[in-house]
Amino acid sequence: MSKVPSPCISVCKFKRDGHCIGCSMTKGQKSAFKALKKNTQREGFVALVTAQQAVMGRYAHWQAAYEKRCRKKNVSLRSLDGGKAA
Repeated sequence: MSKVPSPCISVCKFKRDGHCIGCSMTKGQKSAFKALKKNTQREGFVALVTAQQAVMGRYAHWQAAYEKRCRKKNVSLRSLDGGKAA
């Protein structure tokens, strides 16, 4: 399996109290993701970001953009497909 891609969708504008308007991550979270080596850690981080987005609201656009990025890299995530990924 390919490496789980970053939740970043290349918008990178930090206008919501230090959170990116594209993916909801802070600059510190973006740096922390880069340090994760195992796919299980990376997938857990993506789950954390999706939970953060649910609390913050206004991130409906993110999932479609991130799913497209994952398909390009041939990666399937349980957190995006309701727990069905292999």
